[in-house]
Amino acid sequence: QLQASGGGLVQAGGSLRLSCAASGRIFSNYIMGWFRQAPGKSREFVAGISWNGLNIGYADSVKGRFTISRNNAKNTLYLQMNSLKPEDTAVYYCAASSRYGTDAGMYDTWGQGTQVTVSS
Repeated sequence: QLQASGGGLVQAGGSLRLSCAASGRIFSNYIMGWFRQAPGKSREFVAGISWNGLNIGYADSVKGRFTISRNNAKNTLYLQMNSLKPEDTAVYYCAASSRYGTDAGMYDTWGQGTQVTVSS
């Protein structure tokens, strides 16, 4: 199971740190990703990280502003979001996969989502 937290309301230019706590599986065995879904839009890839943290990828829209990381000892995934923009407003989901990719269909375990709202 995955439990995402840390969302909230923030002004443009602000920061938030999302966390995703994992339980029930060996967290370090899995590739982890963050996705987001805005109202009326499809779910989109935000960032992904390999099991050992050595391979990381970002969507172009968040590169240079967001940082994904993981702590396997704490079974926790993070997403540090800086310089937030109104277009970052969405429900953010963490997900686990046995293969690295940007397609949501490749991830078979999902958290419940946490709302991020960025005001202008």
